[in-house]
Amino acid sequence: MGVMIPRPSHIDRIRSALARSTVVILIGPRQCGKTTLARELVPVESINYFDLEDPASLARLDEPMTSLSPLRGLIVIDEIQRRPELFPILRVLSDRQDSPAQFLILGSASGDLLRQSSESLAGRTEHLSLSGFHLNELPEESASALWLRGGFPLSYLAATDSDSAIWRSNFIQSLLERDLPQWGVRVPAIVLRRFWTMLAHYHGQTWNAAEPARALDVAPSTTRRYLDLLSDAFMIRQLQPYHANIRKRQVKAPKVYIRDSGLLHLLLGIQSQVELHNHPKLGASWEGFVIEQLLTLVQPDEAYFWATHQGAEIDLVLQKNGRWSGIECKRTDAPSMTRSMTSALNDLGLERITVIYPGQRRFPLGPAVEAVPYQMLQTATSASILANLGLPHR
Repeated sequence: MGVMIPRPSHIDRIRSALARSTVVILIGPRQCGKTTLARELVPVESINYFDLEDPASLARLDEPMTSLSPLRGLIVIDEIQRRPELFPILRVLSDRQDSPAQFLILGSASGDLLRQSSESLAGRTEHLSLSGFHLNELPEESASALWLRGGFPLSYLAATDSDSAIWRSNFIQSLLERDLPQWGVRVPAIVLRRFWTMLAHYHGQTWNAAEPARALDVAPSTTRRYLDLLSDAFMIRQLQPYHANIRKRQVKAPKVYIRDSGLLHLLLGIQSQVELHNHPKLGASWEGFVIEQLLTLVQPDEAYFWATHQGAEIDLVLQKNGRWSGIECKRTDAPSMTRSMTSALNDLGLERITVIYPGQRRFPLGPAVEAVPYQMLQTATSASILANLGLPHR
């Protein structure tokens, strides 16, 4: 394959964080490119690079204080979730007066990893997240391939759609059979695979633990645990509901999305553009794809969806730098104003609603509501995207 797509904005984010903090934790799913970025900052052959999947690195860290304390400059520790007991050591090293070293920590699991770092390194760290490729990193003609194959570099860059699907299938198998057990998960891989496939059919819907629990013949609390496990591995997004102070009954359960569209399509048995465009989950797939792109590009302070039991709903409610904006994702050639948008403007006090759609031009739909082509996510700068969404750029 041999194709290398530069990701300078992420390198800049890491360098900026290192200018502020002694310890920077970069989290994201397996195989999303964290190691590639880290190796641009510290060569893998350097004594300052520790890969905790490499037996030699593990052996060097048998005595972590002895190995780490003499080092100077930037130190990379990759796959930190394999050795969470290192966090107290990092606290001691980062607290040294005029500390001669900084630490870039890479992790592929969020829940326990973040709890360990927040407890051991409170006030000393900055957290960054990384996902796969997104629209503004790729050529304009790449959007359909990115949607079908997803953003994992080796899936997106595969020679054919078939090769990409095989890579994604192997990725899922490896995650369930190797990675999760190494992280202490004791759920049979075949059970999690069945559950994950069920989630693909619920993609974009409000979570209901009872239905998959009945299908798997387990308690609803067990399916909740399965959902959290896959969320901690960055495979699932649980988009939480927004609650406004209004009299209407509002939905209280989260929506669930398969975060990577390529993995969603594999779990649904979709392997080509033709199959995707003929599939009943086409609209839900596109909605999830746009939401992930937006959240990556906007980096909001808070993100929710909003829905009432009377039927009003808005796909995204974003807060950035103190201001709130609504987003609707409509896979239609001619979006129009809806009652849900009017309700959201009135009930939530949003400054603007932006309707992202796959057309070519932007136009107003009503007061404070505008339709914007999704190509904006690919061609515009972060500042102009925020301006298009009615959000301030700090």
